[in-house]
Amino acid sequence: MDLTWSEGEEAFRGEVRSWLGEALPAWRARHDDAVASGDTAEGFAQHLDWERTLFDARWAVVSWPEAFGGRGASRWEWLIFEEEYYRAGGPQRVTQNGIFLLAPTIFEFGTPDQQAHILPRMAAGEDLWCQGWSEPNAGSDLASLTCKATRDDERGGWVLDGQKTWTTRGAFCTHLFGLFRTDPASERHRGLTYLLVPLDTEGVTVRGFGRLDGDEGFAEVFFDGAFLPDDAIPGGVVLGGVGEGWSVAMATTSSERGLTLRAPGRFTATADRLVDLYRERAARPGAATDLDPGLRDRVVQGWMEAEAYRLQTLQTVTDDAEGRSAGAASSFVKLWWSELDVALHETAMDLLGPTAELDGPWSKGWQFALSGPIYAGTNEIQRNIAAERVLGLPRK
Repeated sequence: MDLTWSEGEEAFRGEVRSWLGEALPAWRARHDDAVASGDTAEGFAQHLDWERTLFDARWAVVSWPEAFGGRGASRWEWLIFEEEYYRAGGPQRVTQNGIFLLAPTIFEFGTPDQQAHILPRMAAGEDLWCQGWSEPNAGSDLASLTCKATRDDERGGWVLDGQKTWTTRGAFCTHLFGLFRTDPASERHRGLTYLLVPLDTEGVTVRGFGRLDGDEGFAEVFFDGAFLPDDAIPGGVVLGGVGEGWSVAMATTSSERGLTLRAPGRFTATADRLVDLYRERAARPGAATDLDPGLRDRVVQGWMEAEAYRLQTLQTVTDDAEGRSAGAASSFVKLWWSELDVALHETAMDLLGPTAELDGPWSKGWQFALSGPIYAGTNEIQRNIAAERVLGLPRK
């Protein structure tokens, strides 16, 4: 693996850095330097303004073909963009469930008509997608889902019934991608279909609910005899074929647990901030006596683990370029980045001591990091997958 960047890649990095250096302060100034969390109604609108700024400059989806709003950048250039984005303090991507989860699945399984309609509108922030997988009794054990879609040939579509929950930013989105049981006699992984659902469909109710941190972007989505016409999405509302939902969903989970959702730039930038925080705290009068000496080792360990993730991702991109799929090994990746995120933020909170909860960015980051071992499949489940499917260990 060659760890050097080409002249063209370095030029790309310079272009990204220059643009972000101008665009980010301008965006913040438009909102009086008071940008709220993207999981609140006010903050979501502010972040959507940023998403459209990215799109207008063709930075929203740099690795996509130009026909869909991208730049046709390589995966290497995408990693460079992510590094520079987080280094510059770029905000959370409120379109991420569409761009980073659904879009790779659309590229792999979507028809030409679906791609031509969905992808440009997604990139432009015109259609906003949320993930409808978890249910009250089906989270990490996704195969136990009970939401059903019944075929109605007479009207040409599907009748949806059931409930989805923990729908991230569902309260603010326009569309949902989700799994539904289309064969009532099926069990577990069989008889599932991946459907694309406009949330303004009659019979669909979206109910937002608050979290402990005060943000209200989560939603429950109810389907009460909702009729979903086949042509509600140009090219069709079924992605990948009726009854093929599980295999299509597994492609999405590879994106969610692996490369696209959590690029290493996010963690290396956090590790760099943590180093700066340690230096600041260590320089205080009296720090020699009241600063736990073990914190220095934890800061160094966190920085090394973030760098290890960056190097591992370069290997993943190399494998991808050479036609090798990560498959179940993406569970290892998910374990790494989720536990790294917790460790980095816990170290920061310990460095800040009694005033930690008063530090907005670190406190908010710590609260979010705690959810990492849960979403995208709990880490307990990921350890089982890695043990059985990658290491070949026997099931109990």
